[in-house]
Order: sequence, then structure tokens, then C-alpha cells
Amino acid sequence: MPRPIVATIHLDAMKYNLARAQTCAPQSRLWAVVKADAYGHGLARALRGFAGADGLALVEFEQAVRLREMGWTKPILLLEGFFEPADLETMAACGLNGAVHCIEQIEMLEAARLPAKLNLHLKMNTGMNRLGFKPDEFAAAHARLRAIPLVGEIALMTHFANADQPQADYLPIQEQIRRFRSGALGLPGSCSLSNSAAVLRQAELKDELVSHWTRPGIMLYGATPGEKSAVEFDLRPSMTLTSAIIGKQSIGAGEGVGYGSAFRAAQAMQVGVVACGYADGYPRHAPHGTPVLVDGVKTCLIGRVSMDMMMVDLTPVPQAHIGSRVTLWGQGLPIDEVAQAAGTIGYELMCALAPRVRMIED
Repeated sequence: MPRPIVATIHLDAMKYNLARAQTCAPQSRLWAVVKADAYGHGLARALRGFAGADGLALVEFEQAVRLREMGWTKPILLLEGFFEPADLETMAACGLNGAVHCIEQIEMLEAARLPAKLNLHLKMNTGMNRLGFKPDEFAAAHARLRAIPLVGEIALMTHFANADQPQADYLPIQEQIRRFRSGALGLPGSCSLSNSAAVLRQAELKDELVSHWTRPGIMLYGATPGEKSAVEFDLRPSMTLTSAIIGKQSIGAGEGVGYGSAFRAAQAMQVGVVACGYADGYPRHAPHGTPVLVDGVKTCLIGRVSMDMMMVDLTPVPQAHIGSRVTLWGQGLPIDEVAQAAGTIGYELMCALAPRVRMIED
């Protein structure tokens, strides 16, 4: 029998969240972001869950090729673009779009000899300061790209740093939009600006934000990039991680639990041992008090998370027994709530899920 830890993927939730993103920006086409193996959900499931998307976006070349092999015929966008000249041949052969964010990539394109034209996304750095051309460099980069015979359509893109913070003191989304408009003034091509946070703020920003293509990621998986909860945004969890109680201990006041005896009982209590640890992808740094559900009742983690096990307080669940169902995140327990308690974000929890965790669909 396999260990009881299992990740259940909710395809209906993925489809629902995609529809929510489309409703937020009904005039825009949509790239569904499926990098990191569709945020830990699996590319094959993403193909079904996001079949209604206009395109798929990711960073991994081999996974982009795999999407074509799996039958995806709509556009595919490589968000980091290409890394060496040989990548351009793969892009041409598989019909992949790619981001262009530096002069070195333009030089590779100028030297390339390819059997088909490439559609590209020219990236502007409007303050994120990761990839892209500064606004005052953008028009020149665009002109240089346009002069290359093998370049087809050129879309214009940027990425927002603080779209999830409506009251951002530094670099609010409105300032990045202003910089983008200034740098792209007079240039043809569709625009791709909106990440999940901007999509969810589309109604608020509609007079300022013109994004012909949106690029939602985390919202498609039922988590939120901002201060509001996924429930407030009407998003549904696409992954539920569950396990079971595999052991119980009765301990007295003052006794410790787990490595380092980091937790000491204030009074006699029942401790449940759960088949889940950091080798399964659960965050080792999750502190005492991180929420879990046992038989549907909210309780919390106690002691240190170890490689294969974690301990929970059974005081609120006196009827718990060996085999009791434990929900670590997902339906009934929002992943963002767990992530916040652990000092991280829902993205990391999804992407860190280990290969040894059995995955099923409901």
C-alpha cells in the first residue's frame, strides 16, 4: 500500500479559475502560465484544465516541446526567451514564441538562418529590474528586431512588480503603465502586461491598462497574489494535499515533541503523527501553529517538521484515530493561509511538491 499522502488535482477548479480570468479581462486573449510543471499540477492536466486558453506560457524549452508532442496546437510563449543559437532552430521547428529581453538575443537572431519566421515578445523593463530593455532603449531594440527578415510579429510586454499592492508606496502599477506607454509610444504590435494581480485588478485599472494578452499564473491554480483571499476573488483551489494520522502519542506537561524538543506541552495532550514531511515538499520552516485540518477540524502543527513526518495537536479533535484524514492545504484549508503561517507564498508550496507524492484527479 502507498503512503497515505496524496495530492488531488481538481480539473474543474482549473477550468473555473480560467473562466474567472477570462471574465476579468473579456477583451483580452489569455496566456495560461504553466511553468514549473504547471505549478506542480502536471502539464498533462494543464492541457485539459486550460484547454480554453488562447495560449500557454512557460520558461522550460523541453516542456514547450513536450506540449507540442502532447497535441497542443495553439501558441506557446517562452517567457525567458531563448538562451543559445540552437534554441532558435527548436523554436522554428515547433512554432514557439519567445521573449526578447537583451541585445545578445537580438544578435543571435541577426546571425540565424531559419526555415520559418519567429513571433516574438519584446520585453521592456519598467522597474522590475530583472529582464528587459529600459523604456528609452526600447524603440531602438524594436527597430533592430524589425529589420531582421526571420522575425514575424513583435508583441510588446512588461512585467509588474507591485500589482498585488493597490497602495504601493514604491513603483505602483500605474507608474509602470506610464513608463510602458512612454517607451512603446508609436510602436505597432499587441501588448502583454497583466499578470494574475493585474488581471484581478482589471476592472479598477481599465482606463489605464490596455493588455491585449494577459498572463495569469497563480490565480489559475486557486491561490491569490495579493492581500485579498482566493475566496474573496472567487477562485477555487486546484490542489488539495491530504494525508492521514499514522501514530498517536499521549504526552504530559513539560514533555517535548520531535527533533530538538522544539515544542513543549503546557499540559497533558494527545499528539498526532502525520505522514508528511519536508521530503514531500511541506516547508521544513513551518512553525508551531501552522494550520491543518484533522477530520475536518482545524488544529495546528506542533514541533519541527521532519523528513517524512510532522506532528499535530489533537486537542481540538479528541475523536481522531489512526487513519484520520489530514488536510494540509486545498479544499477546506486555503493554501495561502498555510503559506502565510509558514512565512512563504502559495506558489512555493505548489511548486515544491515532491515527485514521491502520489497525484490523482477528482
